[in-house]
Amino acid sequence: MKGGKFGAVLVSILLCMTVAAPAALSMQLKDVRLWRAPDHTRVVFDLDSAPSHNLITLDNPHRVVIDLKDTQFATSFSGLTLANTPIVKMRHGIRKGDDLRIVLDLSEQVKPRSFTLKANEVRGNRLVLDLYDLTPRSVKQPSVKKSVDSSAKRDIVIAIDAGHGGEDPGALGPKPKRLLEKNVVLAIAKDVQGLFEKQKGFKPVLIRTGDYYVGLKKRRDLARKYQADIFVSIHADAFSSPKAKGSSVYTLSQRGASSTFAKFLAERENAADLVGGVSLNDKDDQLAQVLYDMSMSYSLDASRGIGGRVLGEMDHISKLHRTRVEQAAFAVLKSPDIPSILVETGFISNPEEARLLSTRNYQQKMARAIHGGIQAWFYEHPPADTWLAYQQQGQQREYTIARGDTLSEIAQRFNVTVASLRSRNDLAGNVIKVGQKLIIPTS
Repeated sequence: MKGGKFGAVLVSILLCMTVAAPAALSMQLKDVRLWRAPDHTRVVFDLDSAPSHNLITLDNPHRVVIDLKDTQFATSFSGLTLANTPIVKMRHGIRKGDDLRIVLDLSEQVKPRSFTLKANEVRGNRLVLDLYDLTPRSVKQPSVKKSVDSSAKRDIVIAIDAGHGGEDPGALGPKPKRLLEKNVVLAIAKDVQGLFEKQKGFKPVLIRTGDYYVGLKKRRDLARKYQADIFVSIHADAFSSPKAKGSSVYTLSQRGASSTFAKFLAERENAADLVGGVSLNDKDDQLAQVLYDMSMSYSLDASRGIGGRVLGEMDHISKLHRTRVEQAAFAVLKSPDIPSILVETGFISNPEEARLLSTRNYQQKMARAIHGGIQAWFYEHPPADTWLAYQQQGQQREYTIARGDTLSEIAQRFNVTVASLRSRNDLAGNVIKVGQKLIIPTS
């Protein structure tokens, strides 16, 4: 009797436990972020686990639909800025019981592409949706004319590339502030652009103008589109040890890396393209053939020369991580017809250098060093069809004083004496002013 009652109670308890057992936890959509790039719009969905999704497009009207299996909506679309994007409205609903459907109402047809990203030290699991424009939007392009006629006097085109951007923050500074590489290098890149814009004979163009990601190959393609004479990619290092410090300059290596750290850095920078959802197996047969062409030989020689000049300028304002130009297989530098360098402005993982890199004063100093090195090299090696070469045919080079310049540094940069600078410009002493124009005598 007692045993029967005990059995009945036990069965009752088990039934209660079965009823009260929680259902399997569904995935949560925790946040939505959006960036506008010149040729596409990127929408990133933050989730608390690896997503399973399906993408479809609908017409009349144009829509992009994403179905997320067994997902709860735990955020809002209200804070997103949709201006200057093809997205008119974003909405969501539940289908098939527990699946989440997200609908993007569009003002025009687009070419959508989606991929997932695994969790990293900054973000959790993500679903990335790129909406590529089918109709190019009006983007102001630099007017560049290249001609063998010296009377054309074209500008030297400087392609300035700020690394990372958008969903890819790049290297991270120490906690708690977590300075982002993408923000620092964009500020420096814009400063370099500003310095060249003030100088006759040069035309600077920014590869990335805002906070969005550009694929590594696309960066090279844009430099070629702008007919650049030099491509300079600006970055900030990070390493596992916070003690690592110093600035450095890299060029492309046709063989192996010039150091273990150069190899490590190239692999890390190349891996950034995972954020673009592309394969890292860059096996361009045409490029492999061109590497042995004379144009590649010239580009590598010029890259090392320009890199050496920039490194010398940075030596005046920062400790150098390497006293020579390093080489490694950076994907972003693989333009066979354009001299290309990658500048590491410092270690953002080093607390002291992170503090410096966060200040406008230091960012501007670094920009002047990059500008000064590139400018000095082109003053000595101007392309034949440029205004600068035309000026030198008349035995006259002109330089506009920038903030931070000294007469002795300018003399060293152009391989002339301070006395000859003073004599050619009728200077009584060494005092010069920002914006003042100096005639550089023949060395």
